[in-house]
Amino acid sequence: MAVPMESQLQSIFEDVVVGDRFDERTKLVSCLGAFRQYWSTLPQESHDQCVQWIVRFIHSQHSPKRISFLYDCLAMAVETSLLPPRMVCQALMSSDSLEWERTQLWALTFKLIRKIIGGVDYKGVRDLLKAVMDKIQTVPNFMSSAVVQQLLAAREVVEYILDRNACLLPAYFAVTEIRKLYPEGMLSHWLLGSLISDFVDSFRPTARINSICGRCNLLPVVNNSGAICNSWKLDPTTLRFPLRGMLPYDKDLFEPQTGLLRYVLEQPYSRDMVCNMLGLNKQHKQRCPVLEDQLVDLVVYAMERSETEEQFDDGGTSQLLWQHLSSQLIFFVLFQFASFPHMVLSLHQKLAGRGLIKGRDHLMWVLLQFISGSIQKNALADFLPVMKLFDLLYPEKECIPVPDINKPQSTHAFAMTCIWIHLNRKAQNDNSKLQIPIPHSLKLHHDLPMTDYKIALLCNAYSTNSECFTLPMGVLVETIYGNGSMRITLPGTNCMASGSVTPLPMNLLDSLTVHAKMSLIHSIATRVIKLAHAKTSLALAPALVETYSRLLVYMEIESLGIKGFISQLLPNVFKSHAWGILHTLLEMFSYRMHHIQPHYRVQLLSHLHSLAAVPQTNQNQLHLCVESTALRLITALGSSEVQPQFTRFLNDPKTVLSAESEELNRALILTLARATHVTDFFTGSDSIQGTWCKDILQTIMNSAIKFAFFKQNNVPQESRFNLKKNVEEEYRKWKSMTVENDIITHFSMQGSPPLFLCLLWKMLLETDHINQIGFRVLERIGARALVAHVRTFADFLVYEFSTSAGGQQLNKCIEILNDMVWKYNIVTLDRLILCLAMRSHEGNEAQVCYFIIQLLLLKPNDFRNRVSDFVKENAPEHWLQSDWHTKHMTYHKKYPEKLYFEGLAEQVNPPIQLHLQYLPIYFGNVCLRFLPVFDIVIHRFLELLPVSKSLETLLDHLGGLYKFHDRPVTYLYNTLHYYERHLRDRTNLKRKLVHAIMSSLKDNRTPGWCLSETYLKCAMNPRDDNVWIPDDTYYCKSPGPFPNCDWRFNEFPNPAAHALHVTCVELMALAVPGKDVGNALLNVVLKSQPLVPRENITAWMNAIGLVITALPEPYWIVLHDRIVSVISSAVLSSETEWVGYPFQLLDFTACHRSYSEMHCSYILALAHAVWHHSSIGQLSLIPKFLSEVLKPIVKTEFQLLYVYHLVGPFLQRFQQERTRCYSFEVF
Repeated sequence: MAVPMESQLQSIFEDVVVGDRFDERTKLVSCLGAFRQYWSTLPQESHDQCVQWIVRFIHSQHSPKRISFLYDCLAMAVETSLLPPRMVCQALMSSDSLEWERTQLWALTFKLIRKIIGGVDYKGVRDLLKAVMDKIQTVPNFMSSAVVQQLLAAREVVEYILDRNACLLPAYFAVTEIRKLYPEGMLSHWLLGSLISDFVDSFRPTARINSICGRCNLLPVVNNSGAICNSWKLDPTTLRFPLRGMLPYDKDLFEPQTGLLRYVLEQPYSRDMVCNMLGLNKQHKQRCPVLEDQLVDLVVYAMERSETEEQFDDGGTSQLLWQHLSSQLIFFVLFQFASFPHMVLSLHQKLAGRGLIKGRDHLMWVLLQFISGSIQKNALADFLPVMKLFDLLYPEKECIPVPDINKPQSTHAFAMTCIWIHLNRKAQNDNSKLQIPIPHSLKLHHDLPMTDYKIALLCNAYSTNSECFTLPMGVLVETIYGNGSMRITLPGTNCMASGSVTPLPMNLLDSLTVHAKMSLIHSIATRVIKLAHAKTSLALAPALVETYSRLLVYMEIESLGIKGFISQLLPNVFKSHAWGILHTLLEMFSYRMHHIQPHYRVQLLSHLHSLAAVPQTNQNQLHLCVESTALRLITALGSSEVQPQFTRFLNDPKTVLSAESEELNRALILTLARATHVTDFFTGSDSIQGTWCKDILQTIMNSAIKFAFFKQNNVPQESRFNLKKNVEEEYRKWKSMTVENDIITHFSMQGSPPLFLCLLWKMLLETDHINQIGFRVLERIGARALVAHVRTFADFLVYEFSTSAGGQQLNKCIEILNDMVWKYNIVTLDRLILCLAMRSHEGNEAQVCYFIIQLLLLKPNDFRNRVSDFVKENAPEHWLQSDWHTKHMTYHKKYPEKLYFEGLAEQVNPPIQLHLQYLPIYFGNVCLRFLPVFDIVIHRFLELLPVSKSLETLLDHLGGLYKFHDRPVTYLYNTLHYYERHLRDRTNLKRKLVHAIMSSLKDNRTPGWCLSETYLKCAMNPRDDNVWIPDDTYYCKSPGPFPNCDWRFNEFPNPAAHALHVTCVELMALAVPGKDVGNALLNVVLKSQPLVPRENITAWMNAIGLVITALPEPYWIVLHDRIVSVISSAVLSSETEWVGYPFQLLDFTACHRSYSEMHCSYILALAHAVWHHSSIGQLSLIPKFLSEVLKPIVKTEFQLLYVYHLVGPFLQRFQQERTRCYSFEVF
């Protein structure tokens, strides 16, 4: 086919080109006529080949006149629709003969393209633009000026394509191709010059519309709800923001965001956020060099800090940083996101010549953590670069002196020696030889006959050598297991434990390497499982339990720690029916765990609901423990944790709901209500789809209608009349029946009305006595069924107190109730109060219910004395204590727990001898069990205005308990946030609440840890006639600096999270309307403030954004008013007021640098900072704000541009996080 086509085409064109007997016009017509006739016979698939041959034929000519004539032929063929213009243009551009050296051919070719390109579709034009620019790239930078004019024909084509009026190609497509060829920082070809740069610059306003002002200076709070969105994602190879589109964004947005990643890496408990930012998945092993670099830089920073810091026995403040670095290094290297040898070599390179040696022991300690745990599984060569680091950091020729081994920090000084021992052992096992013997400078360390910290040092040095490791680890283990012959008593009856009571101190555990800690925790877990299988009646040693709980705080050993605890230890213990050990593990989880990841907690909650249904758990003490632990798990869920965790249970929501306990399910609903309110998760949304709790959340979205859910979904609650009638009828049966077995069977039978506690109440009211049969019935009913009786009893009490005549009868009622709790031990105080607090009473009945709660807690001294003594004698810092068990036993001897109706057994005639064996109690008591119940009681009291004074009284007497609350500031933050509407006009109550909780901790916290000195001095004044209104200076003072602390045992994971919450608590505690506080916060940057440095303005905006979005809606909604004010201002609403380029006015960064910023640009930058930190729920109000508030007032183009600048950067978040709100068809 090819040969005939070429010969025919040759005959058509050569005759015309060679012949000269006709004029040009005649030649064109003749040529086109012959070609048209041939073209019509050519199959479609040969068209491309035909056009390419013509182009090759033309380009083979050397006469410019012939080329020009043939191009005229092509042009006429295109103009007469004989040839498609796109095909011709593509053939011309793809020709190998089109080179800049053939200047005339170059010029004629691009003139032809310029002439016919108008007929090409936009996709073809896009391809041609790319091809033309690629051709231009072949033109060298240095050439004769004589030929430039002819080369400019190519520029004219580009200029024509880029001309928006020509409408050849959408400008956005053009700029995309240009940016692909000339990315940020690369100059365009000189031939195109300003043409390209001007065209790209025309898109800078568009880029700014899609850019957040000062984005590079905005930083998150790690583990805050706003930190889990997509706003903080970075490219894992370049660390750049993942910018959408090929727009010419500001230069700083194209820079690697090392500062952001470094800041997050520095924060404790930040590893999940780092993985989220970089898109790292534990299942996919992928090395991330940029992460490696930042980890190395952090180590260098720690070395610099150690150089300037004074030496302290505890390692100083930099010790916390080294601990954190050790945890980060192990995690990221373990999951192969970072390479250990690469990092060590990089460290060597960055430390070379710096002379930083004061922190060398800490550095070697960090490296030892990874080496000791992984050297057995990896090649020796991976670890040898550490020896290069040794040569650099240990230049001494003489032996390094031995440190004081009475101090825990001495283990760091021996770290390099331990590393050498591990390397040497590895070399021996691999039958290879280390190139160097033990360095002379470490000889004294190696040969030391160690004493005080001998055990830790031996464990660290020989953890990979089983022959040498067994002995020191065995000593550690035996220390906490206790001598088998020594026994001690635990609270309750007949409960004995192994005799060791002093746990391993945190200093010692910190002195063990991760590998040694893993061996220790594995040994403990194995021992516990073994004892569970053996079904021994001897309880675990208190030292073992406390040490185990301390080991679980180390994130580095998560797989053997909390993960093993939940997925292996608990199931094994349950399977063995070792109820004593199970009770112990649940106590540990309730009172000793810190920073447990939410998925583990929800997993345990699911386990507990399953456990509650097992017949063997139907005994008083274990049932109480299971319910109490579940309640703690539910109420302690962080607001930002609820939605991500509970959506995991879409297919089987029953796993997080209790089949037995109405109170637990109600607590769960309250927690969901609080979480959705605090995170604004469903603010402004019309529909909620895809969540298992849809109906619940729709009902409880507004706290005022929350209990409508309880009305619609309540467990049947008898009317007061029917309840009274049924109790009277059952009481008559009780008095009339004579056969003991019949009585016991009737009142304990499954399915019979749960009224027995009501009957006991009537017995005591009428006869002041309960007989032996009553005790037998209680025993037969069982712990699980008795909960229903308590529930009915709570309703019955409300009825009884409502109808009592008051005075003496009321005193009699409260005395009987008190006896049922403390004298007869029929029901525990915490369970009874929980049932009362969770009932759905309204009006007077609700007031009576809360009155009963107040009487139960305060009228008799029993509970108040318990609280007072416990608070006075104990401290919450359990991790620093070695004598907790002694104090625990002293308290239980004074106030013994009686959970099996012991008081009733003693009072009946004749007394019943009980043969009980209590499950071991290591940490708990009625005061600590009551704390999560007290949380709920406070919330329920806040919902009812008439009981405010009662709540103040409760806080006065029992507020000291918050000294032992595991999350007091978080609880206060959630309460002030969720109940903002209830508290806004009750400033006394709000002040009392803050004071009660914060003052309970004053003896256990350093000054300034929470509330500012100004607030404590001015706002805690209880006089109503002198309400303190803070001035602007108060809002400008940044909080802190907060005292350093061990974040492993703090309620917050890092300093920033602590600062954010305590700041918000103080702001919400002010006796000032939320709107005024919000405006004052905005004025910190919108007004000229002496305390706010101008050069740090974006950092202050970042702080305002973080704080204001963490406050309730009345505080942050004021930003909308400011936006309305700006849009209505003369600058934007008048066409003549602003005569300059409008986009300059809205470029905050450029205006701020040139001191020419205006109020509208400040508002724009501040709005961006606030919305960047906002939850998607808060952002969901923007479409409504646009359509209902802004649309009616936007009249000018400037106003519209301002709105575009406001919302443009957040469209991507709407699209990704909540598509149903992605409806900006406003203008």
